[in-house]
Amino acid sequence: MKRSYSIFADYHLFYLWDKEIAPDAPTDYTDADVEKRIKTAPNVVVIQPERNMGVPVELEIARCEPEPEFEPWDHVAEASLELPSGQLEIHECTGGSIDQINLQPGTYRVRAYYGGLSEISEDGLEGN
Repeated sequence: MKRSYSIFADYHLFYLWDKEIAPDAPTDYTDADVEKRIKTAPNVVVIQPERNMGVPVELEIARCEPEPEFEPWDHVAEASLELPSGQLEIHECTGGSIDQINLQPGTYRVRAYYGGLSEISEDGLEGN
């Protein structure tokens, strides 16, 4: 399953989380967290795009680990996401729900690919 979105990444982040649990997103960021561009807490993964505005996001849910395609990307980060209810929600930081996807309850692996990082202005507002 593949879906495409334009997500408003206010504060350079958006969430993947278990909708039924509606976890508290982490707020204790370190320099290492920012460098990794991904942060986890129970039942939530925070994706941290470089851009502080609308970002194009393609979500693909696969039954098994996809072939690694690291070469064309500037950065790749991975984390685990526990979805006890099986209800994945994509949620903007200061906005609301973007989408909800029903999956089998379980633990999922999130792999986030980042590209075009050198094309974005220092303030994260301009560029592709």
